[in-house]
Amino acid sequence: MTIAFRMSETPRGRTADIFEAFLRLGCTSFGGPVAHLEYLRREFVERRGWLDAARFTQLLAICQVLPGPASSQLGFGIGLLRGGWGGALAAFTGFTLPSVLLLLAFAWLGAALSPSAGAAIVHGLKLVAVAVVAHGVLRMATTLAPDPARRAIAVLSLAAMVLFASAWAQLLVIAGGAALGWWWCRAASLGGSASLDVPYGARASVRALVLFGVLLGAALLWPGAGAVPTLSAMAAAFARAGALVFGGGHVVLPLLEESLVATGWLSADTFLAGYGAAQAVPGPLFSVAAYLGAMVPTGVPPLLGAAVALLALFAPGFLLLVAVLPVWSRLRAVPHAGAVMAGINASVVGLLAAALYDPIFTSGVRSLTDLAIALAGFVFLVAAPRGSPLWVVAWCVSATWLVTSLGG
Repeated sequence: MTIAFRMSETPRGRTADIFEAFLRLGCTSFGGPVAHLEYLRREFVERRGWLDAARFTQLLAICQVLPGPASSQLGFGIGLLRGGWGGALAAFTGFTLPSVLLLLAFAWLGAALSPSAGAAIVHGLKLVAVAVVAHGVLRMATTLAPDPARRAIAVLSLAAMVLFASAWAQLLVIAGGAALGWWWCRAASLGGSASLDVPYGARASVRALVLFGVLLGAALLWPGAGAVPTLSAMAAAFARAGALVFGGGHVVLPLLEESLVATGWLSADTFLAGYGAAQAVPGPLFSVAAYLGAMVPTGVPPLLGAAVALLALFAPGFLLLVAVLPVWSRLRAVPHAGAVMAGINASVVGLLAAALYDPIFTSGVRSLTDLAIALAGFVFLVAAPRGSPLWVVAWCVSATWLVTSLGG
């Protein structure tokens, strides 16, 4: 049975109601991307009934195989189906705004802290990143590399990234994963069948695809700014990451690290502190773009830098979702499409594992005490999969503060 995408014939929800629903989730959805998917299902399938389980599952499948932030794309898609373009914008704004404001407050607060207190907090947040990303690698390996063929792709991707770490190496690793998936993972499928009411036609889909292509092409070809970043070069860096990241928030780390830290725009401490702080706030991990955009010294006001980084990181995934929705049934029918996506997803596991080693572990763990603190946070995440990462943040920061105070 094929999927029939059609123009919507059902009444649309009010934009204000969509914004209110997603704002509430944006204020309470702790736990990262995997937890967000469950929050969205519970809120919009079980509690509000905005779409049934079959349509939710189909929309989720689409978001999981596209590059970009899956949970934010899913929320954007729910808003789009419920309220058209205004509903999509309301969903994105409501879900993202709380975490953006909190991370901007952290950027401001970090500058106001004393050097010793600031150093302890920053180092504690770096250990949060070690624990959270290690847990992310474990969960992704379980779901995205469940068989010997995909585990082999993941290991090869990890080895390639350790040996040839660069932004172009990441693209080649993803392309290699796709090729190996086509060869080794023929049994994999994209799955799912349901009818979705798409509130636009083929013309809007083509426009979105053209915009995505223009944005990606400009981001790949835009000249770098060297050691002194410009607003346009920063926007290109975030757009590249948003267009090429498979696997969501954790996997954007290596792409952004290559563009922001390796170029000298940000220190590893600042970069990892922002990522650690993103674990402590609700909402999407991609919101870390607001913190990073505010911290990159482009010479513009921090709020403008934050807004540009945020939009550049999110826009590619949303454009691609808009482009793909009306033609998804045809894409699913392409021979071995599922095998290619299985290979890409397995290579993502290797990319994230490489990022866990460098820069996350190498920059964060400086002693056996640091290792013990990060390991305790990791054990908590494994032993209490529904537990809030806030506990890990509180543990790592307070333990690091105590060790620093005692002169350890």
